[in-house]
Amino acid sequence: MGKSTYISSNLNQQQIQFMLLLDDLELDIFSLEELKMQTEAYYSNVSELVENLVNKKILSRIERGNYCRANFRDESVIGCRLVEDGAIAYWSAMNNHGLTEQFPNVTFIQTTRFKQHKIVFGVSYKFIKINPGKRTGIIDTGYGNHRFRITDIEKTFVDCFDLPQYSGGYDELIRAFSKVSLNGNKLISYTKGTRNFAVMKRMGFLAELLDKYGLKRFVRESKKNINARYTLFDPRGEDQGEFVNDWRLRLNMSRETILQTCNTPF
Repeated sequence: MGKSTYISSNLNQQQIQFMLLLDDLELDIFSLEELKMQTEAYYSNVSELVENLVNKKILSRIERGNYCRANFRDESVIGCRLVEDGAIAYWSAMNNHGLTEQFPNVTFIQTTRFKQHKIVFGVSYKFIKINPGKRTGIIDTGYGNHRFRITDIEKTFVDCFDLPQYSGGYDELIRAFSKVSLNGNKLISYTKGTRNFAVMKRMGFLAELLDKYGLKRFVRESKKNINARYTLFDPRGEDQGEFVNDWRLRLNMSRETILQTCNTPF
């Protein structure tokens, strides 16, 4: 956005200079407190300037205290701004990592804090509260002011097997698992961190069935940590199918169906 655009928007000289300063600082999204810290040497009325620019539709209010330029709509960046420790996760992370071609109609944000479902600029955000001990495997991506947090590929799979209702579909999840290279040490660390035996069983069995490269140790460690109770392979499926004693799993998807699903292209 250039100076001529600002002038055509009926801004006064101070507002024009303020927007040019945002250009220099390369700020497209910001909190009011961040903005005050970066511009306090130039302006003492930042709150007033921002509110006036929102009224003139040059800036947009995301929620109280958080703002962006009127044309900025990056869902991942905005979503991570909505809660202090938020990270893109589950189906949204699957899509971001290129693990599925399906687009979720909700952006999933993982956080240790409680926050209610929110719609911002027509986008639905769902916040999944986790225990602090499960907050691992989070990386930064993007650049500059557009950076955001996201679960890495291994943590994304562990989270989706932990809470498959947020994964975009079990078939899609196991198909993606079959097609990517994974770090076994990360999987061991993350699955133990979930304290969810069902996750270890399902992922360990699947890695063994598919004979996935580099995951032999993960399979061995998973077998050491399973409990005696039988678990359904597909947690949302019917209670039927083959019992697999080694994994204390009940295959309510047959091995043939699993392999067929994994061999289906995206």
